[in-house]
Amino acid sequence: MDLESVTTESVTTRAAELRVGDAAAEDAEAVLAALASSPDGLSGGETGEAAERLAAFGPNAVRTHHVRVLAVLGRQLRSALLILLAVTAGVSYFFGERTGAIIIAGILVLSVALGFVNEYRAEKAAQALHSRVRHTAVVVRDGAAGEVDVTELVPGDVVHLTLGQVVPADLRLLECTAFACDESVLTGESAPADKDPEPVAAGAALAELTSCALMGTVVHGGSATGVVVATGGRAEFGRIALGLGERQPETDFQAGLRRFSMLLLKVAAALTTGIFVINLLLHRPLLDALLFSLAIAVGITPQLLPAVVSTSLATGSRQLARRKVLVKRLVCIEDLGDMDVLVTDKTGTLTEGRIRFEAALDPAGTPSDTVLKLGLLATEGDLDQVGGNALDAALWQATDTPPTGHHRLALLPFDHDRQLGSALVERPDGSRLLVAKGAPEAVLARCGDVPEEAAAVLQEHFAAGSRVVAVATRDTGGQTYLTAADEYRLRLAGFLVFLDPPKTGAAASLRRLADLGITVKICTGDNAAVAQKVCADLGLPPGRALTGQDIGQLDDDQLTRAAETTTVFARVSPQDKARVVRALRRRGRDIGFLGDGVNDALALHAADVGLSVDTATDVAKDAADVLLLEKDLGVLADGVTEGRRIFANTIKYVLMGTSSNFGNMFSAAGASLVLPFLPMLPSQILLNNLLYDAGQLTIPTDHVDPEQLRAPSHWDIAFIRRFMLFFGPVSSLFDFLTFAVMIEVFHTGAELFRSGWFVESLATQALVVFAIRTRRVPFYRSRPSRPLLVSAIGVVTVGVALPMSPLAGPLGFQSLPLGLVLALALMVVLYLVLIEGAKHVFYARADARAALPPVRHRTLRHRIQRRAGRFSHPGPLRPW
Repeated sequence: MDLESVTTESVTTRAAELRVGDAAAEDAEAVLAALASSPDGLSGGETGEAAERLAAFGPNAVRTHHVRVLAVLGRQLRSALLILLAVTAGVSYFFGERTGAIIIAGILVLSVALGFVNEYRAEKAAQALHSRVRHTAVVVRDGAAGEVDVTELVPGDVVHLTLGQVVPADLRLLECTAFACDESVLTGESAPADKDPEPVAAGAALAELTSCALMGTVVHGGSATGVVVATGGRAEFGRIALGLGERQPETDFQAGLRRFSMLLLKVAAALTTGIFVINLLLHRPLLDALLFSLAIAVGITPQLLPAVVSTSLATGSRQLARRKVLVKRLVCIEDLGDMDVLVTDKTGTLTEGRIRFEAALDPAGTPSDTVLKLGLLATEGDLDQVGGNALDAALWQATDTPPTGHHRLALLPFDHDRQLGSALVERPDGSRLLVAKGAPEAVLARCGDVPEEAAAVLQEHFAAGSRVVAVATRDTGGQTYLTAADEYRLRLAGFLVFLDPPKTGAAASLRRLADLGITVKICTGDNAAVAQKVCADLGLPPGRALTGQDIGQLDDDQLTRAAETTTVFARVSPQDKARVVRALRRRGRDIGFLGDGVNDALALHAADVGLSVDTATDVAKDAADVLLLEKDLGVLADGVTEGRRIFANTIKYVLMGTSSNFGNMFSAAGASLVLPFLPMLPSQILLNNLLYDAGQLTIPTDHVDPEQLRAPSHWDIAFIRRFMLFFGPVSSLFDFLTFAVMIEVFHTGAELFRSGWFVESLATQALVVFAIRTRRVPFYRSRPSRPLLVSAIGVVTVGVALPMSPLAGPLGFQSLPLGLVLALALMVVLYLVLIEGAKHVFYARADARAALPPVRHRTLRHRIQRRAGRFSHPGPLRPW
């Protein structure tokens, strides 16, 4: 082994043994030395130190979105009932029942293949979606800073951190400025943790590692530079996340599906056992009884439900993209549909976002060129360039004669704590002047004598919905620098008035959101009166207003109560926005936050679903879960509608499948008590289930009634159980009536009976979808999608044709006489009419039970799973 490989191996060994707790107790220089790194970072390139360490340590990931064929196939085969049925069919084959066993095996293979193909396609679509999403970090390599994918970080990398960023790995801090991190995803503590490069005591607890920034936490304030100590599963967050699994997390809806499957398993076990015992007591062959009872158990289970959910999510992501809504992960679709409170900024969302300068006024309200000139001198950016924010840009665009002869000596940029910015300028005569410009409340508080008429002028323009910036000055003598302490004893020069008119179509979008049951709240840096005026103009009830100062005086419990009844949050800081979002979440509602600036990143991370726009800052886009290609609430309403449509259709499949399957299987159990033969062969039961499931794969395309979109679709096991127990017996009652007609009127034998019930059962299951899919009168007031209509009719056609086809003999069917076909058709029509009447009775009772949407409390586990999604890699993870 040469010297270079030994050195690389030894560095890898030392880095693997170094833990963040140990690094926190060491000097930063010692940690850099241990990692064989420096403030200039590692060497880059394909053969550099970073590449070598990536090969040694593996990707900085805790989730994989790689699709594995065997894993998808395994999920299709893990049904114990299905495996037991296959084994029993095999035993039956060796005992002489070869034809039936082969047919059962063939149908089972087709069922597994159908589920596999659909779920595999959906998984591939999900993989493509995850692969398109990149999260980057600013890393120093070869002495230069650049962006690198977070999954490519390695121990020894030097990383820069700023407000709103997610810490991409466990870092030992090298230097920081007013740096603090929100570590609630690790510690559960809502208060931000202040950080400092000084070493901590050895053995300090995780929450006390103040000299480190931990993977998965969010930069709450300030900036810092740190060296990567641990990545992936070696990081503290990584170990916790990997403990929850390597696969992408399931949605709440999929978790409900898992609980629902347990309910079906219990029902299937009870039916299977009962039917098996009954057939044994009737002295039927053991294997026939076992095959029949197992086929019924498989038949009651909606085997394609996971495929339907996965297909719905994958299809939904494509539909959302067509509606100009891009989701980063499939779980975001459910979060989007679940949203019932939206917190958004005002500019560009409710207003045009094209701010127009209106007037420069002195304190008495008289137009003043002097105030305009002073405002231009205090813009951010060079005096000969457009300012760095929208107000400054509008100010420069409004003048043809920029100020000349002035030289700016210093600039103190605007920040949300001071709510103003200042410039120190030198006049042509050499005297120096401080010019402050910002929120009127902040500027007036720093002024000495304020003319009495100024307050009236200010309120007049606030009431008109104008944005107002106050300008004040102070002579500074020979001062050459500027600090916040210099912004005092100012003299009010006047006001700059701007107008940002309400956006055309915003009122209609707000009405659409209201129809979806979404409450809209405004978080703005503007004055409360201005925001309330815009709300009133757009038909949004202005409600109560809270300012950032008000929020600062409330504890968390008080803010939670106040936020519920507040519509406008004005003059808020980034920390205020995040506090408001967390306060609203405590009420158990799903909160969406729409923002596009660096100052929105904290709130985007705090929300249940973070929403940004394609033109947003990189930090905001990185923090968001969903990107809107247009900053338009109408586009957002489209996204919410699509998210809810997906899960409303999935619920349709559940309700139809469980009620009809339960009814048919209960009928089979009852018939086996009174008939001298099995009412349907095991192979026929499985074929019936396969055809029915195949027809239901088009449910994700179905239309959804407006009333089904007024609230999110949540799993309600009690409701599904009531639905199954109400409509299942109705279906069985009609089946028994059909049995009586076939035996007493048509005197059918075993094969003709099975053929008739197969056709009737498949027809009722396939066509009842049109009644159950809506509370309305089907076709007349609620039309199904064309694919659903075609597939349902196609399944019925196949079912009717099978007893008359060449496959009839091997499948145990007999051609149906015309009279029986007409009788069965009449029975199906009567059944659908009965179901339509029963539907109205059931929903009348269900509405009487209706209550508020279920309160949901997101656990720390949920936050970890969501945060872990950004550390995702399309391949196997390195075990540590």
